[in-house]
Amino acid sequence: QVQLVESGGGLVQPGGSLRLSCGVSGRLFTIYAVGWYRQAPGKERELVAQTTRDDTTNYADSVKGRFTISRDNAWNTVFLQMNDLKTEDTAVYYCNAVIYGARMYWGQGTQVTVSL
Repeated sequence: QVQLVESGGGLVQPGGSLRLSCGVSGRLFTIYAVGWYRQAPGKERELVAQTTRDDTTNYADSVKGRFTISRDNAWNTVFLQMNDLKTEDTAVYYCNAVIYGARMYWGQGTQVTVSL
């Protein structure tokens, strides 16, 4: 079992920055990848960024150059630094962990709203 708890969402103006954090606990040694997904109203959940144990990092095209995913060495915390935020980044952001065997775990989500 893996537990994920997000924090750091909020309201920000276009062009602003936010940093999301995800506390990871449980059987950390079973985790292969951690990442962030988001879901906007009326849209499907989509991958934003992911990092794996072999140091592969993937980003959605829409956030490349603006968002950065990072984690601590112990895999206790995963961060998503979001810069130059746009209104289309507004969504609920979910922390995600993939364990060996491909089972996924999810956090409860944190709202990010980009608006004037």
